Amino acid sequence: MSFDHLRLFRDVAQTRSISKAAELSGITPSAASQHISELEKTLGATLLDRSTRPLALTPEGKLYCELCRDVLRRHDDFRAALHDLKSELEGVVRVAAIYSVGLSEMNGLEEAFSARHPHVSLEVEYLRPEKVYEAVAADRADIGLVSYPEPTKEVAVLPWREEEMMLTAEPSHPLVRKSSVAPEDLAGMDFIAFDDDLPISREIARYLKASGVEVNTIMHFDNIQTIKEAVMLGSGVSIVPARILKAELAAGRLAAVPLAAPGLRRPLGIVYRKKKRFGRAAQAFLELLQEIPSDTALAVGNTSSPV
Repeated sequence: MSFDHLRLFRDVAQTRSISKAAELSGITPSAASQHISELEKTLGATLLDRSTRPLALTPEGKLYCELCRDVLRRHDDFRAALHDLKSELEGVVRVAAIYSVGLSEMNGLEEAFSARHPHVSLEVEYLRPEKVYEAVAADRADIGLVSYPEPTKEVAVLPWREEEMMLTAEPSHPLVRKSSVAPEDLAGMDFIAFDDDLPISREIARYLKASGVEVNTIMHFDNIQTIKEAVMLGSGVSIVPARILKAELAAGRLAAVPLAAPGLRRPLGIVYRKKKRFGRAAQAFLELLQEIPSDTALAVGNTSSPV
């Protein structure tokens, strides 16, 4: 029985789908189904309840899944320990990040990490928040970077930092002349929002609702870059993390105004699979991340006029 087969069954158990697990393993659904059928014959036990959709594990399947997870975890620990014996830091660190972290952070992080550890490469994938958790839980990523982090049954959280949220508008907008913007100032304003299912959208909605303010949401998007472009076109205003406005503020394409106290802050966190043993390369990247202070964002975007 190979490690690939163990991973396949673990992924079937996690995704509750043979076709999705096959895709993760890079094989066809028929090949995955055939392997599981042969495995059941070898063990003399039914591992999957195929009468339900999505698939469910039988008691025997749950027992086997625990074995798969344990063996794969021990294998990861062995490889990490073996890697630690090498004198020179090398290898690959797999990172899954939400888009806004990628826009504001990853180029600088990659340059800094490469300067320190030239023989270690970063493999970065940009995903929606729920996909970051999935990648970490399935061990397709060593480290995940998300906003509003929450631990799950399989994923643990390290607090990373908090970012100031600010109102952003095109430079000629009347609100740009204010030193700070209160929720009441936004009443009835055309507003560019995040998709409703994103945590940042729910936090902004709570912030406005607490003051009894309703905005005129005319568009909503799932990523900050598209929101910034809509604001630059004069479609409306938005509330975004100040850190990601650096380039647009410097070029005069956007303006930003602080929110009146108490304001809003976006927490960012580092997520990783529970009981995961980090190799030296991943540990070095974690140390780099934790060197970034929480308030570096404030020096970037705390301006109410184009820079």
